[in-house]
Amino acid sequence: MPTDLSLSFFESALAQFNELVDRLSSADSQNWEHGKLERYIHESGTELLRRLYQGHLDLRYASEDYQSEVVGSDGETRPHRRKQTQRNLETLFGEVTLNRVGYSTQKPEVSALYPSDGILNLPPDKYSDELRKRVAVEASKVSFSETSRTISSTTGGAIGKRQCEEVTVKVAQDFEDFYAQRAIDRRVASDELLVITTDGKGIVMHPSDLREATAKAAQKAKDSPSKRTRLSPGQKRQRKRMATVASVYHVPRYPRQADDIIGDQRDPPVRPVISDKRVWASVEQDAKTVIEHAFVEASTRDPDHQRDWVVLVDGELHQLATLNAMARKQDVTVTIVLDFIHVLEYVWKAAFCFFSSGSEEAETWVQERALRILQGKASDVAAGIRRSATLQNLDTKARENVDKCADYLLKNRPYLLYDEYLDRGYPIASGVIEGACRHLVNDRMEITGARWRLDRAEAVLRIRALRASDDFEAYWEFHKVQEFKRNHANKFLEPERFLTA
Repeated sequence: MPTDLSLSFFESALAQFNELVDRLSSADSQNWEHGKLERYIHESGTELLRRLYQGHLDLRYASEDYQSEVVGSDGETRPHRRKQTQRNLETLFGEVTLNRVGYSTQKPEVSALYPSDGILNLPPDKYSDELRKRVAVEASKVSFSETSRTISSTTGGAIGKRQCEEVTVKVAQDFEDFYAQRAIDRRVASDELLVITTDGKGIVMHPSDLREATAKAAQKAKDSPSKRTRLSPGQKRQRKRMATVASVYHVPRYPRQADDIIGDQRDPPVRPVISDKRVWASVEQDAKTVIEHAFVEASTRDPDHQRDWVVLVDGELHQLATLNAMARKQDVTVTIVLDFIHVLEYVWKAAFCFFSSGSEEAETWVQERALRILQGKASDVAAGIRRSATLQNLDTKARENVDKCADYLLKNRPYLLYDEYLDRGYPIASGVIEGACRHLVNDRMEITGARWRLDRAEAVLRIRALRASDDFEAYWEFHKVQEFKRNHANKFLEPERFLTA
């Protein structure tokens, strides 16, 4: 039961509650529209919560035990007590003031220590735990300016645009450590496939945060400006830095035949549901590093390499070389599958060398060749379309996309064994990574006019990845432990003596 003394710290909150009840009981409030009623309860209720928070902090200060022999991790003893030292804390309910006891020396270079800050696990800046969490989540969805406005309009707290950026970067700083220490056993039935897929997407960056080669090209373009008056839609000349997107997930085998995909001869089998999907993206790390992390993630799920590993790609040469090198480094056998949708794009472009766009003839032509590619006859298709272009006497320009398609099919023959992939139940399209690119990168990073600083872009990608992988709540608990170690435990010689309530 609370004592009269403890209740005294909540007199202000009780007064606010009574005022709220009196107003809602008044004759005047009986004529309010529901919107006004809702707004009043929200605003007055938020102030009530702020006063409750303040009352609790005041009670804690009044109950705080004085410490003796407070020794910092620097070995310095802080013999002097300073009572009622204050700091402000911006919370979801508004600003509160925290009183606490500080311990210091007469040496100006030795910083004071505040054990109660550690017990509360307060951040170094003025923004509370739940406010920081709300900022990070909102900033992963909308611009930093809009995040600032959203916090002001939906909570009792306030935080500026620049502070939103800084808080988001700090919240995301434990991303790598979180996944490095995560020892979750994700082994499933031995027949399930372990799938890795990667892709890339450019992000418009501040000039100082472009990679070296892009920055040089941008400077060269600036020194020798083009005579073109405008860029084509979506073009950002020498302004983008490539973000690499990766995903690792499990999926049951899905045996089918070419006719199940192209044609209407039979009903395809029920598509299986993927599970344990993790997606992430990095604009700070290069593609090789992200791909290496994908292989490490896969190895934690299948450390003995007992399962079939399938890697879905779009055929970019550097990506293929990196994947093969990483498989050798990890000593694991992988099956690299070229995304069939990507292959179809080449076939469609070749079709328009023979038929007009949108024609039924073009669609039939593509369907026939796509079926043959799925039957494992990519080389035959390449030879056939070249022969057709020659028989129709198409000149070099007119047959350009035919030759590109044929070259692509021949160059990637080892990754176009679709008849085998379908028989084994492997996925052949990278819808997961395409969706990840749209969700992680496009939907947030391509806000009109946005020009990203590297640390801000990386932080937002990390928060979006955590949320997309359903790991944000687990990450938050891990992050708070790391914050305690960084901000408090590391400052005391014997933290367990002073940082336990």
